Amino acid sequence: MSTNQRARVLGEHNVSRETIAALDLYVSQLTRWQTVKNLVGPATLTEVWHRHIADALQLLALAPAATRWVDLGSGAGIPGLILAIAGRDRPGFRMELVESNARKCAFLTETARLTSAPVTVHNARIEAVIAGFTEAEVVCARALAPLNQLLVWAEPLLTKGTVGLFPKGRDAATELTEADREWTFARDLIPSRTDSQARIVRVTSLSRVDP
Repeated sequence: MSTNQRARVLGEHNVSRETIAALDLYVSQLTRWQTVKNLVGPATLTEVWHRHIADALQLLALAPAATRWVDLGSGAGIPGLILAIAGRDRPGFRMELVESNARKCAFLTETARLTSAPVTVHNARIEAVIAGFTEAEVVCARALAPLNQLLVWAEPLLTKGTVGLFPKGRDAATELTEADREWTFARDLIPSRTDSQARIVRVTSLSRVDP
């Protein structure tokens, strides 16, 4: 892991000294658990601050006033747990982490405890719990499923005013075309700050296309 990479990422994001220490602890935990749980692509660990930390942190700026978040398919806590570690500087911040894999939930629970991240870990399938998050201001997910499937899962929230933030790669336009066949939704494509070919799809309203 590059020290310069860490310094550059932290220099771009205004976080407290306590948050920096917690992010360092998250990286340490991710590296340790990776040896037995395979939480992320092994090659990405050498660029963890750019590929994972910075990629997650950029979402905070897209919903600067939001304090109630839901992260679907949290996996290694990217972006949800990272956002919670940084978001705790906002009064009342709370992140719901939804993950069906019990071993990944063990990582999330332990790392959240060590970093004092304001999260609740839900070891459940998305469709079993999504309706309970109606007060969420933002729902997010990264590297989980095509956009059309994300909209299916998040429909109970997005139709009630929750904002969706879904980081996507170079296939974002194709996924939007597919989604347009089933949904009418207000959205914008925001260039990623960590990958020139990636985009963040921000969804601000959603309804099904009339049959």
